[in-house]
Amino acid sequence: MITAEGLSKRYGPKTAVDDVSFTVRPGTVTGFLGPNGAGKSTTMRMIVGLDRPSTGRVTVNGQEYRGLRAPLTEVGVLLDAKAVHTGRTARNHLRAMAATHGIPASRVDEVIEITGIGSVARKRAGGFSLGMGQRLGIAAALLGDPHTLILDEPVNGLDPEGVLWVRNFVRHAASEGRTVLLSSHLMSEMAQTADHIIVLGRGRVLADAPLSQLVEQWTTAQVRVRSPRAVELGELLVAAGAVVQGSGHDTIDVTGPEAWWIGDLAAERGIALHELTPTSGSLEDAYLALTGDAVEYRTRAVPEAGTPIPEVVA
Repeated sequence: MITAEGLSKRYGPKTAVDDVSFTVRPGTVTGFLGPNGAGKSTTMRMIVGLDRPSTGRVTVNGQEYRGLRAPLTEVGVLLDAKAVHTGRTARNHLRAMAATHGIPASRVDEVIEITGIGSVARKRAGGFSLGMGQRLGIAAALLGDPHTLILDEPVNGLDPEGVLWVRNFVRHAASEGRTVLLSSHLMSEMAQTADHIIVLGRGRVLADAPLSQLVEQWTTAQVRVRSPRAVELGELLVAAGAVVQGSGHDTIDVTGPEAWWIGDLAAERGIALHELTPTSGSLEDAYLALTGDAVEYRTRAVPEAGTPIPEVVA
């Protein structure tokens, strides 16, 4: 279990993490989300003792990381897949790490097999692709068979097979009672992997809840209706107090009434329905609603398709 209590970190006048408290519990995959500059990486670095908190404390299974006698066997960490001696082979890199904790060479072979890097294990890490570097970083995190896993963007650069493997692996690890803290910017992947979500924004906790509860609280459910008389049905629904948006000549999205009520109304008026599909919001929708005012680095809006691009005048 990871427990943060009033955790803050300041760099001169800038506050990167501001009075953050949360608990990452065993047996669940906890997603750690937030815009760039939100304080996620700084928080993870404080968990594993790479940065010292300005105030507050964070513990792993009741102890600060620096107090762990054999940290590799307690906490598996992937923060930077590039943190490897580029002249060493993957196998030698893992053997060097194993030697610091008396971990047998057989375990090195096991994690090489688990992460699928056997074919490149004798090649220098400096020549690895981004995906292979990620796999080596995950192998290093697994070396001590730890009860706690902290993985920052573990699917970055992986092919679809690798992404699926990471998803299945972390869920299996949680099912074994391990503590898993997983950071990613891929909302669709996080939605399929995480049980619980912590969202940071400008160094503060914006949300800390089960994924389903977060989505329900921060998104609006709709009903997709398709009918040859969609316009007429939409007018009836608006008159009944619903919010209706057209998404096609025969399709409307309805907010307010439930699907069964819309179906009954259509039946009463003899309106044929070709589709009546309740839709819920996504994790991405909830995340954007939560962090809309907490984005530090904001990009310019992209023009809609078909919008003319202004000419550049020399």
